[in-house]
Amino acid sequence: MAKLYFHYSAMNAGKTTTLLQSAWNYRERGMRTLILAPTLDDRLAEEAVASRIGLKAPASRFAPGDDLLQRVRDDIAGNGVLHCVFVDEAQFLTKAQVWQLSEVVDVLKVPVLAYGLRTDFRGELFTGSSYLLAWADELHEIKTICHTGRKATMVVRVDADGLPVTEGPQLEIGGNERYVSVSRAEFKNIMRRAGHGGLPHADESQ
Repeated sequence: MAKLYFHYSAMNAGKTTTLLQSAWNYRERGMRTLILAPTLDDRLAEEAVASRIGLKAPASRFAPGDDLLQRVRDDIAGNGVLHCVFVDEAQFLTKAQVWQLSEVVDVLKVPVLAYGLRTDFRGELFTGSSYLLAWADELHEIKTICHTGRKATMVVRVDADGLPVTEGPQLEIGGNERYVSVSRAEFKNIMRRAGHGGLPHADESQ
């Protein structure tokens, strides 16, 4: 039975590597896949997704206003049976696009595997991630480690000098030079040292 899967993590946990390996496993068995990647992530000039360790595969780019259900229907009409859809950087999906991917699963009976960050540099959920967490059939955490040795679950944005950034737009593309994965405890410590006053307190009302 087709399902909608959300594989989430902090930065540098190997999300794209895992996606590419899974897509390869399908193709190795003679099954056709479609990889979707957002136009917001423009680190590659070509129509492809690539991991930090050098793996790469062709991808179809989508913009925030694109209908992903129709995109998949068009792909099937033009290329035949589709066995799986993969979505890279799924945190950039809109609410409507997450719903459309659920329709790919429920109406077209094609499994969808989405990979993305759960939270941004402020500790807030991305739109795409929030609805994937709400609507996905299965959730899988891809784990990585903080420099403290604890499991990293949060992301810190840093400037050119390596200092934490506490303000700015949610969507800002970058890699190791802009983002560091840390544990929740370390995230709190970094934000306090940076003088960020927006951290919630335990005694705040629900």
